[in-house]
Amino acid sequence: MRPYSFDGSYSRLATAVLHREIILTTQRLEGKRVLLTQADDYMGPATLPLFAEHGAEVIADTSNLTSQAAVEALVERAGPIDILIANLAAPANTGIEATDLSDEDFATMFEVMVYPLHRLCRAILPQMYARGSGKVVVYGSATGLKAMARTSAYTAARTAQVGYVRATGLEAARHNVQINLIAQNYVENPEYYPPELVSTERFQNHLQRNVPLGRLATAREDALFALFLASQDSDFFVGQAIPFSGGWTQ
Repeated sequence: MRPYSFDGSYSRLATAVLHREIILTTQRLEGKRVLLTQADDYMGPATLPLFAEHGAEVIADTSNLTSQAAVEALVERAGPIDILIANLAAPANTGIEATDLSDEDFATMFEVMVYPLHRLCRAILPQMYARGSGKVVVYGSATGLKAMARTSAYTAARTAQVGYVRATGLEAARHNVQINLIAQNYVENPEYYPPELVSTERFQNHLQRNVPLGRLATAREDALFALFLASQDSDFFVGQAIPFSGGWTQ
């Protein structure tokens, strides 16, 4: 039987609890300090306002992180970090056979997407471990799960990100820190999917053939997934590379 008092205390308590739940639901990152890399491109422009909307203090970095010194300087400037959003991307260099791929072009993919991920984690994880809490969310690629021809450098780097998250995620879990990766493809982005390409009949036919949903995801849909992984709702996810590709990886 539901407790009730004639002075209305139950009603007031229920209202207060409901109000608190609404606040927690709408402000999922209240009081959290978030470091977002490459904040001005790829998934940065969609992530920044959404996380701020949910109460986070977002440190939006746009610096070049291809050197260890740059990463260390960034982490020192940022101070305490509750959540790292590793938004690391580069043009996919599609259409190049492995036999025609130079060492420099191959290495560039790792310099931009793999080494910075390790350096960021190496610099930030100790403070998360000390607190016994923290989140790392990597905006990765579904090419790390399903390869595409003539993208060997890009696919190799994205696959390396997946392996890194899986292994390091196991280590971090012992400290109540969760590291996970969004393995995405077919998400709206002017660099990978420019509007002039998306609007063509050829591309729309391509979507119908390759993506069961038959469309691109919006950037906000993707950022909402990152929001979930950055929040306490994802505490039981450990070292996962989760497909976000409208069924392309199936």
